[in-house]
Amino acid sequence: MSDTRYLDWPFLDERHRVLARSLDEWAAANIAHAHGPDVDAECKALVRRLGDAGWLRYAVAGTACGGAGEALDTRALCLIRETLARHAGLADFAFAMQGLGSGAISLAGTPGQRERYLTRVARGEALAAFALSEPDAGSDVGAMACAGRVEGDAVVIDGQKSWISNGGIADFYVVFVRTGEAPGVRGISAFIVDAGTPGFEVAERIDVIAPHPLARLRFTGCRVPLAQRLGAPAEGFKIAMRTLDVFRTSVAAAALGFARRALDEALARATTRRMFGQTLADFQLTQAKLAQMATTIESSALLVARAAWLRDQGQSITREAAMAKMVATEGAQKVIDDAVQIFGGLSVVSEMPVERLYREIRSLRIYEGATEVQQLIIGRDLIKAFGKG
Repeated sequence: MSDTRYLDWPFLDERHRVLARSLDEWAAANIAHAHGPDVDAECKALVRRLGDAGWLRYAVAGTACGGAGEALDTRALCLIRETLARHAGLADFAFAMQGLGSGAISLAGTPGQRERYLTRVARGEALAAFALSEPDAGSDVGAMACAGRVEGDAVVIDGQKSWISNGGIADFYVVFVRTGEAPGVRGISAFIVDAGTPGFEVAERIDVIAPHPLARLRFTGCRVPLAQRLGAPAEGFKIAMRTLDVFRTSVAAAALGFARRALDEALARATTRRMFGQTLADFQLTQAKLAQMATTIESSALLVARAAWLRDQGQSITREAAMAKMVATEGAQKVIDDAVQIFGGLSVVSEMPVERLYREIRSLRIYEGATEVQQLIIGRDLIKAFGKG
């Protein structure tokens, strides 16, 4: 990593600086940018490796459950995702899903639920998944059709979930279902469903351009004890949004890590590639492109740092997190595209670093709220604030 001056910014405490530098050293020695053909096996191995090294402690809340602190440290989450993304996209995915998949338990779980699930997540012994999206209900959570009806001391779930990361390899899933207490988002509850529960199956594995475990899930008369509910009845939407508010900022941080890696690769290429009697970096056109890439990264980094710092101060960051995700993911896409252009024909060779980055960044502009959804969130929040003023 050529430039780490951002670690000296006042948004971070000394413990964050130590964390970032220690993880960078560990990642350089323990994970590779490319991965093999068995993504499931490699993802499981990465989770275990991250757990054994202690990094997954930051993905859960509560020291009694093995967490690094009593609350989730947003700045730590962002630094870890940024660092892992810079080294290997699948390592970032493995860490992120341990956090997102168990995040609702960290935020709303009972002591028993936290002990049962978070302890194993922190050690890398159990893989977690977050099951919110459906074939016809992604950004529009109110259109959710997967339903649960209470029968005695259990809820019976019927329906589907789609685009579920860690689908097929997770040991448990936090599943959001319509329980019908009220229309729209006010009638949704959250339940922890263990893999292997009768009536629950992985209906289809989904292959994507940046390979990682992804699946469509099916529930058919799936009985889950009411003791597995997170929070009170009909609190599911609130729990989901609280979880996404934490991890949406970390998506921006992952995009930042991809962009930083792309700039480093571009600088290395531009300063060594000779053409027309000079290096590519000697051309003013190249210098201008590199300058724009660096400026885009720095502006994104400031938005990520602000959002993470504000949340760690206990403030609501719905608007700030949306801004950070929108700018960082869109900016990273442009930075990586510029790096591809600097590499020329070599950039489209399979498994070259910039080729992999080009595939890895694309989904970040969609998941956990597409860019257009972030624009709606920001716009509505601005109008709401103006009305109050």
